[in-house]
Amino acid sequence: MTEYERSRTMPAQPEHVFDQAAHVDQLDSWLPGDLHVRADDLPAVTVHEDRHDDDTRALFQARPEQLRLEWGTRDQGGYSGWLQVAGLDSGASEVTVHLSFFDDSHDPGHQAAQDALDSSLRRLEEQVRLRVDNAAG
Repeated sequence: MTEYERSRTMPAQPEHVFDQAAHVDQLDSWLPGDLHVRADDLPAVTVHEDRHDDDTRALFQARPEQLRLEWGTRDQGGYSGWLQVAGLDSGASEVTVHLSFFDDSHDPGHQAAQDALDSSLRRLEEQVRLRVDNAAG
């Protein structure tokens, strides 16, 4: 099993960050660009990966009371992940994303995984900033 994890501080209340991250219809706005999620009958979703032009049956669960998202493959158990939002004393939030690959064929490799996590967190922060700026202005 291979695991990757990255964190990023975001300038918004944890509930705002979680709300932005948890919308299934808006996951494409912050996930890696080659992944697209379609809600089936939640928690069931289908993830399309452009790189391999492949659809994977997966699960996606939002746990608002814990400010946590969890996901993973349904059939083959190849990977799972979670996103956790924690509030900071300054009114900002820390967002941590963790990926676990149980099957080497799903593991994109260290550099690709770290780059994807960094890019996703940066894109999520951009979405959060847009939402907070629009609400304020």
